[in-house]
Amino acid sequence: MSTKKNLSITEHVPDRPVTGSPVVALVHGSLDRAASFARVLRRIGDLHTLVYDRRGYQDSRHAVPLNTTLDGHIDDLVTVLGDRPAVVIGHSYGGDIALGAALRSGNSHILSVAAYEPPMPWLDVWPANAGAAAAAANASGTRAAPPDDDAAAAERFFRRMVGDTAWERLSEDAKRSRLADGPALAAELRAIRLADPPFDVTSLTVPSLFARGGGSVGRHRDTVAWLVDHVAGAELFEIAGAQHGAHLTHPDGFAALVRATVARAGCPADTAR
Repeated sequence: MSTKKNLSITEHVPDRPVTGSPVVALVHGSLDRAASFARVLRRIGDLHTLVYDRRGYQDSRHAVPLNTTLDGHIDDLVTVLGDRPAVVIGHSYGGDIALGAALRSGNSHILSVAAYEPPMPWLDVWPANAGAAAAAANASGTRAAPPDDDAAAAERFFRRMVGDTAWERLSEDAKRSRLADGPALAAELRAIRLADPPFDVTSLTVPSLFARGGGSVGRHRDTVAWLVDHVAGAELFEIAGAQHGAHLTHPDGFAALVRATVARAGCPADTAR
């Protein structure tokens, strides 16, 4: 484990790395952490991988200042990767971060990118006015909830995205840990709920895959379909039977997404077997 910009980073180098192979970075989504990729990482142990707790989460919870913009999270990812050739796969909000890093002017180190159901409230396929309403609140300087409510918002978010049963199964320590991530969650939800796109994803030239679950909700499926239609050369990757938390419930399928992204980078065949 190492740190850059006070972030907790875990990197795995295989015993017999393929010469010239890229680092494969997995970027977690909202109210999540690097450890959520554990089952996926066990299935891609032959690859050089990197995961990290994003600023404000788990072991990077005390990294300051807290990111309040999507650009801030993109800065962190670019710093973590450095100038190494990389393949980047982002889950949910991590997908927005991965795409933003791949779109950065002069950033030629990212060889291919994948985004699994990235939230894009500025698209017409999302619920009407979702981005505009939040943008108006941001412009007026108001918050969706005062700081004291960030923990409650984190619990609601977890219950909505993962389920009430999953929340109740958490240990008390695990619940406290998720609640402590509330400020980071609140900050990034405000940062992503925009009326205008934070970047022009249609200008992406890096080989790309956009992934979704076969059982995911309409806005996620529709967002991925839009991306495949509007990004030149993009490919669709679907994990049968999965929903939004595919990296947890369908690690084989998510590992296959990782390998497909490596293959799209044109890397040595041994890294995509």
